Amino acid sequence: MTDNVFGAFFTDTLFLGIPLLNWIVALAAACVAFTVARIAIGFVQRRLRARSQAHDAHISAIAAEVVAGTSNTLLALAALLIGAGLLDMPARWAGRIDGLWFVVAILQIALWAHRGMVLGMQHYFRRHAAPQGGQITALAALSIWGIKVLLWAVVLLAMLSNMGVNITAFVASLGVGGIAVALAVQNILGDLFASMSIAIDKPFEVNDFIVVGTLAGTVEHVGLKTTRIRSLGGEQIVMSNASMLTATIQNYKRLRERRVVFQFGLSYDCTAEQVRQVPRIVERIIRAQDKTRFDRSHFKGFGESSLDFETVYIVLDPGYNPYMDIQQAINLEMMQAFEELGVRFAHPMRVLHVESLPRPRQRDEAPRRLNDGMRAEQLGVAARGT
Repeated sequence: MTDNVFGAFFTDTLFLGIPLLNWIVALAAACVAFTVARIAIGFVQRRLRARSQAHDAHISAIAAEVVAGTSNTLLALAALLIGAGLLDMPARWAGRIDGLWFVVAILQIALWAHRGMVLGMQHYFRRHAAPQGGQITALAALSIWGIKVLLWAVVLLAMLSNMGVNITAFVASLGVGGIAVALAVQNILGDLFASMSIAIDKPFEVNDFIVVGTLAGTVEHVGLKTTRIRSLGGEQIVMSNASMLTATIQNYKRLRERRVVFQFGLSYDCTAEQVRQVPRIVERIIRAQDKTRFDRSHFKGFGESSLDFETVYIVLDPGYNPYMDIQQAINLEMMQAFEELGVRFAHPMRVLHVESLPRPRQRDEAPRRLNDGMRAEQLGVAARGT
């Protein structure tokens, strides 16, 4: 009798038009669903962490962190919705439960996506930021922030659309506002996108020696708007990122070997045999140097004041100082060898030949005839007077 009364209490007692027993069953189902979900998530997380111990298992490590970011609040809410699905609710409540399912699902997916994208981008920027000590740069922080804003803006619009809000006008107003802001700060945005292009394409990195137009120096910092270069003179050069991408950049840090072309001239008093020996002497000198590869040496042609020679060789060390040491050694050896050969380096000179011309007779005889005529006339006048 007592059991019947106790059972009748749970079946006859109504809450929101639903028997109390149904509420208890729904709550029990929610608890079971939450427990099972937590156990499953923990199992997946442990498996991923075990796989992440392997070498270069970055994806497994990121996946483990993403799964670890599962919200217990959203999981509990989903469990309650599972229990609520067992209740015999009115149609209007069933529609609201379906809407809540969408909100819970998209929020949890957004949390996973948020965590995965942040971890993935942090890993990418740390791996490509070795010259800066593996630290996250301002560009990386801004890129991560932009991804976050874009993700949650899409999530918010999806939730509003699911709740029946007309988001067309809202999206249009955002577009117009975005265009206005972009026009107002187009120079800043140009430098910003240029910095992102530098970070992705990597035409140069920190500590690279580059030449941009007439400027040369070592890259110290790549920022959101500007890049700072330490010149050979010691001063710091600040250039906008957009200007750097529109210029031709020579990156000497990535130089593997240096091709050297140098020319010299000998005086015109060299004999043909001496000119024939000069390329062989230069080849012997270059081949004797360390870290060099001889290419060619030729008697190029006849200059205005010299016999011109051109030589090409390769320096296997990309450094500038080793190249200058090798070139200096070659120059000294050439001076000594040419002195022994008896030839001289040419210097700009011009020889003028001055020739004296004979005096023309016709120009000298004309004044003489004029003077003789005047004298004869004067003598005739004098004779008539006497």
